[in-house]
This record gives sequence, C-alpha cells and structure tokens, in this order.
Amino acid sequence: MSQEALTLDPTRLIIAALIGLAILLVLIIKFKIQAMVSILIGAISIGLIAGMPFDTIVTAVNDGIGNTLKGIALLVGLGSMFGAILEVSGGAQTLAVTMVKRFGDKKAAWALGITGLVIAMPVFFDAGLIILIPLAFSLAKRTNRSSLFYAIPLLAGLAVGHAYIPPTPGPILVATMLGVDLGWVIMIGIFCGVFAMIVAGPIWGSICGKKYDIPVPNHVANQADFDESKLPSFWTIVGIILIPLMLIILDSVFNTILTLNGDAAIFSLLGKPFMAFITAAAPIFAFLGEPFVALLIATVAAMLILGLGHGYNTGELEKVMTKSLEPTGLILLVTACGGVLRYMLQYSGLGDVIGNAVSSANLPIVIVAFIVAALVRICVGSATVAMTMAAGIISAMPGIADLSPLYLACTTAAVAGGATVCSHFNDSGFWLVKSLVGMDEKTTLKTWTIMETLVGGVGFLVALIISLFA
Repeated sequence: MSQEALTLDPTRLIIAALIGLAILLVLIIKFKIQAMVSILIGAISIGLIAGMPFDTIVTAVNDGIGNTLKGIALLVGLGSMFGAILEVSGGAQTLAVTMVKRFGDKKAAWALGITGLVIAMPVFFDAGLIILIPLAFSLAKRTNRSSLFYAIPLLAGLAVGHAYIPPTPGPILVATMLGVDLGWVIMIGIFCGVFAMIVAGPIWGSICGKKYDIPVPNHVANQADFDESKLPSFWTIVGIILIPLMLIILDSVFNTILTLNGDAAIFSLLGKPFMAFITAAAPIFAFLGEPFVALLIATVAAMLILGLGHGYNTGELEKVMTKSLEPTGLILLVTACGGVLRYMLQYSGLGDVIGNAVSSANLPIVIVAFIVAALVRICVGSATVAMTMAAGIISAMPGIADLSPLYLACTTAAVAGGATVCSHFNDSGFWLVKSLVGMDEKTTLKTWTIMETLVGGVGFLVALIISLFA
C-alpha cells in the first residue's frame, strides 16, 4: 500500500519526534522495558503527538512491519541456521587453528583478527566469542603474554564482521531499509572492516597487551587444546562461507557491467564475446545472487558437507538448526518495530523536515547517519536498536532512493560504525567481555570500549572517504 506524506506543522512534527524518541529512550534506559515494545510505543507516540489520523498511524505500523520483515526474515533465519552448523561442526575452530599455524605465534594476533572477522559474518558475536576465546587464552599461556594481546584482535575481528558485513543481521537490516543492493554493502563493508580490524585489532591489541597484564582466567588455564583431527578442513570451511558472498557480489558485478553496456569504451574494453556471455548469464546470477537463494544454497551445502559429512544425522541437524532460530524472533521483532519508526517518520512528513534540515546544514548524509546511530548507541547500548533507529530516520529522508548504490552502501557502513562505538555499562557485550576475559570495569572501559570505538570510528572514516567519490 502506498501512502503519501502528510502536510503537518513542521514545528509540531519536530516536537513530536523529540518527545517520541525521549519516551523511547526513557522506557529502555530508566524502566528497562523491552526494546521492541519501547520502539513501538515511541513510534506511535510520534504519530499521535504530531496529529496524524488514526488510520494513517495504523497504516504506518502495518507497512513498517510488513515491508521490513519481507526483506530480512528469510535472511536472518537462514543465516542463523548456517552459522549454527558452522559452529557445531568445529568450522570456527578450523579457521582459527589453521590461521594461527599459517601466521605463527608472532603474528597470531593478525590471524585471530581475520578469523574473527570471517566467523562473525555467519555466527552471532556472542557465540563466536565463546567458541574462539579459548584459542586466544591458549596462545597467551603458550607465549607467556597478557591475554589481551590475543583477545583484543579476536574481539575486533568479531565486532567488524558483526557490524559491517552481511549476512549478519545488522547491515542486512540497514541495507533493506535504505533499499541498497547487498553486493555493494558486502564490498564496502569488507573494505571498511579490514581497516577497522587492523587498527582496533593487532595494533590496539599490542598496545593493550603491553600496558595491561591480564592473566589467563583460572577456569581455562588448564584447558586442553583443540583436537584438530576431528575438525573439518580449512578450505572446505572457506569455500562454504564464500558461497553466499560470492554469489551476491557476482550478481552486483554483472548488473554494473550491464548498466555500462551502452558505454562504447567499456564495450570495446571487454569485447563482444565477453559482453554476450554477461548478457546471457546475468539472469542466472540474478537468481543465484538473490540473497535468500545464495544463503539457502550455502545452508544446504553446510548441511551436507559439515553436517551429514561429519557424522550428524538428519534428526540431530534438525535440532541444531531449530535451536538456532530461538534468538531470531527478538531480532526480527525489534527490526520490524524499527521499520514502524521509519514509516511513521515518513508518513507524518517528518522525513522531509529532517531532510531539509540536513540540506540546510550542509552535512553529508553519511555523517548524519553515523551521528544518529552513535547517539542512540551511547544512550541505549544496543547496536541493533541503534542501527534500527538510525536506518529508520535516514530512510525517511526525501531523495534517499535517488542516491547511488555506492553512496547508500557507505551510508550503511556509517550506520554500522555509529552503532558500534562507545560500548559501556548499558551494553551486554561489555559485561560478556569483562567476565570472559577476567577484567574489572575500569580496565574493560580502557580496552574493550576504546576498541569498539576504533572499530566504529575507523570504519566510518573509510566509508566517508569512499562516499566522496560516489
């Protein structure tokens, strides 16, 4: 259902938005109300205070939930099952152990950072950390170094993969709301993420490891090393993880080439036979590169190769995959309510008001996206809520659909960066890292919080630089 933006008093709209967002934040921070309920109440409050007709408010809620979920529900579900199979099969450990061996103990921090980045794409941050942190502790014990020397690079890699690169839910959500092709988001996310991982991982980890002597926690000090004979092969894991990424990227590349087909210079450079192949193959890769198809193929491959091929029967696989879907309900509902916020802002006409204000302030949308996400992240703590709110506000602005795919991908990365910075006491990740690594609150703030800020800040700066050429 299409809905035109209303023409309401701009001052009242701004007041409504401020009050509605304040209600949202107070409900989450002060009264600890569940994020989904808080966002929904805040969004409806904006509509009521702005003076929107009741039927338009209901339409905004229905359109927000329906249009948002249809873009990400399958992806989040398939991604969760894909990650669960990778987890139980030992695929994450395979990547970590092989990378550490290839890099050697002296450069193991780099290996852990890269491994964390790759693993966090299909596996949730918390699960990836719990799976891989024993390897960081094992290295610290073997080299007699502070555990932070290896834990920080691992954490940085996990944070980068979780924030910037699909099929993790955050960037999928933002890309869906902004209407940008996931192929562009993956390419820009990888580019931003690599720089962010290097600065926040091996470089910052080396500084932390020298400054803070954090011993290996007692409960893992005598933990046995991984039994590598039971792990799947390294290249098998790499190949399966690359399936969805390459299919989605190839679809974007084929589309870009076809778009430039009318350019005589491009046609001459690539040649007639190659262009004929691209034209013929494009529909096939458009289907295979559809995100849910690409993830479905990867999930089936993981089931056959990592599941059935490593001793699991179909019943056991079914239980693993079903259990992996338990946390997706919350993710999808919070995301859907973020869609409600987006449509409420759009249908009320507030998106136009915000867009005009941004235009008059001469601030690039990439910067606005980062600032909005960072403010919500600092106040609320949840990266998912920060991404949801920022994407809702940015996507409601006029002219977003007219921006280039490259610029929208940079905006997606900026939202991800803003939603990552300044993890502190209101972020569950802060307490998970503190307890697992064995640090006090002060040290966690000086290490983990700065690392998260580097991940978000560096990724945003790279996205901002790229956006200047979009």
